[in-house]
Amino acid sequence: MLSNNNSILRVGDWIKGKSRDGELFIGYIESLDILDEKVNATITSSDDETIVGKTIPISSSGIKKLPDPNVKNKEQIQYLIDLALATGDEEWFLELSEKLNSMRELVKGV
Repeated sequence: MLSNNNSILRVGDWIKGKSRDGELFIGYIESLDILDEKVNATITSSDDETIVGKTIPISSSGIKKLPDPNVKNKEQIQYLIDLALATGDEEWFLELSEKLNSMRELVKGV
């Protein structure tokens, strides 16, 4: 855990920020370096297309944690499952699959 801007950062959190050159980026935290107050983040979207898909070190003071998604329907969960597969996040994939299966069970019971 690492703290910044009144947020606690954890591995797997989605973040946004600006690079040293001012380009905006969105990504998720792969690992934390508590001593240097940095995170290693995999960039999923950026104004600088050369960093998309790469894991780069970023100062924790230069990022903001994105709010957790409030998933309300099956289509949103399916989209997030695709994103979990694209990013190779097995734990998130399993968590989302469980939510989707729970939704299906509720519909069957009605």
